[in-house]
Amino acid sequence: MSDYSPLETLIRKQITANGPMPVSRYMQICLTHPEYGYYLKRDPLGRDGDFITAPEVSQMFGELVGLWAASVWNAMGMPQEVKFIELGPGRGTMMADALRAVRILPAFHDAITVHLVEASERLRDKQREKLADAAYVEWYDRIEDIPDGPAIILANEFFDALPIHQAVKQESGWHERVIEIDDDVLAYGIAKDPIPRFEVLLPPLVRAAPNGAIFEWRPDNEIMTIARRLRDQGGAALIMDYGHLRSDAGDTFQAVARHNYTNPLRNAGLADLTAHVDFQALARAAEDVGARAHGPVEQGVFLKSLGIETRAQALMKNATEDGQKLITAGLARLTGPSPEGMGSLFKVLGISHPAIATLAALSEQDTKS
Repeated sequence: MSDYSPLETLIRKQITANGPMPVSRYMQICLTHPEYGYYLKRDPLGRDGDFITAPEVSQMFGELVGLWAASVWNAMGMPQEVKFIELGPGRGTMMADALRAVRILPAFHDAITVHLVEASERLRDKQREKLADAAYVEWYDRIEDIPDGPAIILANEFFDALPIHQAVKQESGWHERVIEIDDDVLAYGIAKDPIPRFEVLLPPLVRAAPNGAIFEWRPDNEIMTIARRLRDQGGAALIMDYGHLRSDAGDTFQAVARHNYTNPLRNAGLADLTAHVDFQALARAAEDVGARAHGPVEQGVFLKSLGIETRAQALMKNATEDGQKLITAGLARLTGPSPEGMGSLFKVLGISHPAIATLAALSEQDTKS
C-alpha cells in the first residue's frame, strides 16, 4: 500500500517512463484527468468545498455583472438576439443572479440565450438546478462549439485554472521548470537545456530579473479565441480573476484544499491548482488579433463604479439584523483590500469589438481612480 493519491501514482509512472514533466502538464493532469481530475469529479465550491468565489460571497456580484452586461448590449446597438456566455460557471450562481437582475430590462432579458462552457458533469447538474427558470440554456465543452452571433462573455476565476508554464532563469538562459521524483517525493527541477531564444520574447522587466527568478506564462489560445469572436461577430467579454496588472517574474503556482493553502506537489487531484493571471498579457494578446482591451482595474474599483454600495444599502433596508451583517460582510469581502478582501487582489479586464470605445466601469477615468 502507498500513501499516494491514485492520480499521483499515475503521474509517478509517467515520470519514471518518460522523464521529468513540465509544470503545465502536471497541472493539466491534476485538474482534468478523465478519471481522477480535480474539476471533473467534485463540487469544489462553498463552505463544504475548497474555496468560495465572488458570486458565492454575495448576490450583489452577479446582479451588478448582469447590469454591466445590459450596458454592453446597449453599446452594441441592442441586437434582437445576443448570446450570454459564461466560461467555467461553477454552480451557476453568477448567471442566475445576473438573469434575475436584468428582468427589470425586458428587451435585454428577452434577447438573451444562455450558453455555458463547462467540463464537469457534476457542476452541469448544479447549473441545471440553479438555472431551471431560464428560458434557454445550452452547455458546451469549448467556446468554439457555441453557435455564431453577437455575444457577451463572462469569465470569473476561469483563467487562473488554465495550466501555466514556468521557466527558471539560469546563467545559461531560461530553463523550463519541471516536476521530477527526488528522494521518492515529487519535487521541482529544471530542464537540462535552456528554452531557445526565450529571452527575446520576454517583457523588459522580466529580462532584468536575477538568476533563480521564475517566470510564468499561459498559451494565448483561449483569450485569442474570445478576442477573434468579438472582433468578427460583435460584443464584449468581462474577465474577473486574481492576478497582476503587468507582466513580471514571480512564482504564484499554488494549491488550495478545504480553504487552506497546501503543497501543489502533494495529493495530486485532491486540491485546486491555480496561478495568478497576467492581465497585461491577456490585454496584449486580445489587441494583437484586433480586439479592444479595457482596463484592467481592481475589482473593488469596478464594483464601486457599478454602484455596489448603493445596492448594499437597498438590500439592508428589508433585511434582518443578521442579514444586514451578511450584506456588510459580503461588501467588505468583495471590495476590501487583501488579505481578507478580494477588492485589490482581483482584477477586471474588458475585451470588446474594436468599435466599442468604452465599457461601463472600465473607462480610463475609472482606471485612474
